[in-house]
Amino acid sequence: MTEALIDERALSKLQWRCRRGLLENDLFIERFFQRFSATLTAKQGDALGELMSLSDNDLLDVQLARKTLAQVEPHLDRDDVQEVLSMLREPL
Repeated sequence: MTEALIDERALSKLQWRCRRGLLENDLFIERFFQRFSATLTAKQGDALGELMSLSDNDLLDVQLARKTLAQVEPHLDRDDVQEVLSMLREPL
């Protein structure tokens, strides 16, 4: 069974919530939405929303693999969040 895609309104809200203070984070997130917004599932959207609860510096550290999710926020060290994190890290 395939996962339900995120609806347009929820996607718009998620994009707004993902705006960050560090340019580096914004670049990762902008690239993520360019690649995956058309195929993003609701579950992936929820996981991305949870990643956005991290501080800018912690978010950048996990995106650059300087720290693990377990180090910065152990409750986020789950398969769904790890999946979205790997999507954020995908090179062009």
